[in-house]
Parts: sequence; structure tokens; C-alpha cells
Amino acid sequence: MKKLVSEQLVTYLESRGVEYVFGLCGHTNIAVLAELDKSPITFINVRHEQIASHAADGYARAKRKTSVVLSHLGPGLTNAATGVANAALDSIPMVVIAGDVPSHYYGKHPHQEVNMHADGAQWEIYRPFVKRAWRVDREDLFPEIIQKAFQLAESGRPGPVLVSVPMDIFSKEVDEEKFALLKHHTQVVEKPALDEETAERIVETLANAERPVIYAGGGVVLSQAEEELREFVEHMNIPVAHSLMGKGVLPDDHPLTVGMTGFWGTTFINDQTKNADYLFGVGTRFSEADSSSWYQNVTFNFPKTKLIHIDIDPSEIGRNYPVEIGAVADLKRALVALNRVAKQLYPNGMDRNEKLKEEIQEYRKSLRASIHENVTSDAFPMKPERILADVREVLPRDAYITTDVGWNKNGVGQQFPIYTPGSILTPGGYATMGFGSAAALGAKLAQPNKVVVSLIGDGGFGQNPSVLATAVEENIPVVWVVMNNSAYGTIAGLEMAHYDTTYGTLFKKDGESYTPNFAEIAKGFGVKGVKITSAAEFKHELKAAIEANEPVVLDVAMRNEPVPTDGQWNINDIYSPYSKKSHVSIP
Repeated sequence: MKKLVSEQLVTYLESRGVEYVFGLCGHTNIAVLAELDKSPITFINVRHEQIASHAADGYARAKRKTSVVLSHLGPGLTNAATGVANAALDSIPMVVIAGDVPSHYYGKHPHQEVNMHADGAQWEIYRPFVKRAWRVDREDLFPEIIQKAFQLAESGRPGPVLVSVPMDIFSKEVDEEKFALLKHHTQVVEKPALDEETAERIVETLANAERPVIYAGGGVVLSQAEEELREFVEHMNIPVAHSLMGKGVLPDDHPLTVGMTGFWGTTFINDQTKNADYLFGVGTRFSEADSSSWYQNVTFNFPKTKLIHIDIDPSEIGRNYPVEIGAVADLKRALVALNRVAKQLYPNGMDRNEKLKEEIQEYRKSLRASIHENVTSDAFPMKPERILADVREVLPRDAYITTDVGWNKNGVGQQFPIYTPGSILTPGGYATMGFGSAAALGAKLAQPNKVVVSLIGDGGFGQNPSVLATAVEENIPVVWVVMNNSAYGTIAGLEMAHYDTTYGTLFKKDGESYTPNFAEIAKGFGVKGVKITSAAEFKHELKAAIEANEPVVLDVAMRNEPVPTDGQWNINDIYSPYSKKSHVSIP
């Protein structure tokens, strides 16, 4: 028996347990929308495709499951591209299904066709950042392509894939047997483990090391290996530093958590990794921000420090630093093996690092003391440190936080404790403005019983305020805290430090500071909006917003002051060679 491809696609998505499809309509995908109307799958309608891809990204992170985006051709696909690229650089599994021009019109340049260099070539737009892009040329090939798409998105290093479907293919019939065959194929491909010999070598090397440090990246979260890592850390008694994407893999109040390294890492944290004799990198690609632009003897000191590195992606082993022991494996399975071997070789665990634990506690006290004045300041516009401190005090330990770019990302990495693994969603590799506001929608859909707060700058929130329309329509109770400094603040401080101007970075009208009233904008969408007028008011309004269990926007005026940093960024040497300049405050 034959049925429409669109109908069988939706049935297939149901069989994979897909709860939501994120997207925006167009004449090329309405055949699929018509079938979704009959399905238990909910279509999350947005006003801009970038919102769809960021929301799908947030859902995939919080649910730990592949998300699905449905896009129109041409401008729909390019609008979504930023969010898909963001997911790609952070290794988030996503299947993008995009309508395309009718296959029988390739080359005639029908409405919205991409064909400047080849006919029917819109799928090529995504080639630089997705794991694979398919163009479906025959309806009978669609079933195996959609199966391959999900499998590839989830296998190895996860990431987005694109399936570009000419609109006539959606409306063609294909034998049900083509889709029925997919039921006989596994939906979960087993991932590589660590062999016993390598596990023994790693455990013995770390046991004999004088100053070992574990360096954890986002791969720990992606492989859901947080508990296995914690077990290994506590048995072997090894401190853990982490990348931005690795924040929260071990609770920030754990006695062996050192903190985030790199640009916005502190001297104490960077010194722990720099002075280690062995560094055990797990699920990290040693990116520029985390590694202080790879400057020698700032965050890391290879090859004096010896590196052990495990990652699911073989291209990451030795990409930026020489490796003494390198292994390609799924981190959860690798850590299971390491824990088994560690308990066999050292059944009573390792007794060490008590002094370091004390030093970590003293460091935390000194960090709190260094920012105490700002944390307790009643100044208005508010000090950014106080905003973060008040948010942390109000939120439960297991709340989900999404960030954007600027203070809300860098400051959170440095100063905002995360206690539940996987509960911090931040744009790491692509550092995309507009991520935090939309990702919060997906996170709340994935975790409806958790509090979800988006910490976002006014520049980022201003990019896609129509997230509020989707929140109202779908009743998604997210709280957006707009840290409003009327500027692209981080870049303004950077430009002032090096060029003595803030041209193009501050929001002004007739020479005076300007900002939209985001609270009133929220009300226009039907969302509760509160414009904070004093530092003392903020915490009370945040508590009320969380308790309201509805979408709320808090517009919080914030001073434009830089995140303190002890790390190093190569742009400082590019802009001002032989100078110590970095960022400055902007009045």
C-alpha cells in the first residue's frame, strides 16, 4: 500500500519519540504541516527561523535528544542557518528538514530557488557546518535518507544534518514497506569504549602523577557521563578544571572543582592547569577562549605538562596540543572502564590533595571577597555582579539557565555557580547573539517542571524579541532577565581600550543613551513585563516572576563594566602590541 511521503514522515517521527518540531511555514512544507495537524507531535510556530533553530538547540541540550527543525526553502533555510551552525559548533544533534523547489523545475529558477552555481543547490548552503546535507531526488529514497539523517546526527561527535526535500516529493506516494523496513534497524548505534590495556595505562599514569588535573569539556555532558566522571574524580582524588562548555559537569561547590580556564579564567584556576604535570582532557577540544589563545604558559604549558586526551572525535586528539596518551571513545563508556580499573588497582582510592582542597576553598572565599562590594552594591543601573548574585540566590539548584554573549556568558562562566550538570545552556563555539532567548523556549519544553531563566543582554534580546509571541501561543513560562546596558557592552569596552572610541557599539539617539522599553514591548506581545527601577527591587520581582509560572520579561538597567579576566586573548596583541590593554568600563 502506498501513502504520501509527508504522512509517512510524520509517522516515522512519532516512532522516534519526537515531541516537538520547531519551524515556520512556507509553500514548500505545508504538506508536512497538514500531517502534523493530525499528529500528537506539537509544531512550535515561530516568527523567525533563527528562533526555531535556537529553540531546537535548547531543547536538544536540555532533553538530551535529537531535535527537529522544519524549514521553508531559500530565505527560510538561510534564516535558520545561524542557529544550525551554532548547534554544529557545540555538537548538538539536530535534523533539519527543509522544503525545496519542485524537482521538475530545477534550473528554471522558480520562486526562491538557489541556483547561482548549480541547479537546485540550496542544500549546498549548509555544507560547511552540518555533518551531512542530503538533497532528496527520488521519493523512494526518502525513507532511508531520513533514517541515515537521525543516525548520523546522533553518532560519533553529534551535530546537525540537513535533508532538503523538493516540495513535490512530500506530495508523492511511496510504498509503506519502504518505511516499515526502518523498524528493523536499531535506533541507537553502540559507541566505542576504552580497552582494558589503555584504561590501566591511564589510571596508573594518573595515580603516579604528582600534580594531575582533569580538564572537562562539553563532551562529558553530551555523553551523559557526569556521574561516571564524579565517581572517577572522587576515587582518584583529582581536581577538575573545565572549559566554558564543561561548566557544571561537577557541581561548582564540589571540593575538587577548580573552575573555568582561559580568557575569563582567574590566575588561580589557570595556574592549576598550567602547573599540572599531567592533564587529563575529557571531551574537550581546547578551544581558543578556554586556552587563552593557546599562548604558552598562560593556561596550559605543553609539552612540559603531559596530556592524556579522550574524545569521541579523532580529529580533536592532538589538534592543538601534543598528546602522550590519546584515545577515541565515548566518554561514558570510557569512564565506566576507567572506574572499573581504578577500583581494581586502587580499591581504597587515592589519598591526596587535601591541601589543594583547602586552597580551593580559600580561593572561593577570596573570589567572593573580591566581588563583594559589587555584589552588595545598591547602585542603579545595577552592577552586573549583583544581578548574577541575586539570580543565583533566587533560583533552585536544578534551574536551567540560558545565556547569550557578553557579561551574561563570560560572567556566568566565571562567577555564577552551577550545581546540576547540563543545566547551563550557552553558545560556546559560535558565540551567537540571540541564542539565549530562544534556547530558553526549547529548554522549558524539554524540562517543563524546571525553572528556566534566560540571562541575556539587550543587544541579544533585541535581535529576536518575537520569541515572546511563541511563548504566549505555546504557554511556555520562561523568565527573561535582560541585562540592559544600552550597548554591545563587551565590544564597546574593547574598542575604547584600544582605539579610544565606542563608535558603532553604543545605542544612542541624538547623542544620548537609548534603549527600547523591553517591559512595554513584552506587554505588547501579551507577556508580563517589568522595568526594574532599583537594585533592591530586582530580587523581589524575579521571585514573583518565577512564582507566576508564565512568560515574564525583567528589563534590568546594568552598568557597562567589563568581566574581570586574568587570561590572555590574542586580539589584545593584535590591537595594541606590547600593551596590557584589554577592556574598560563605559560610563
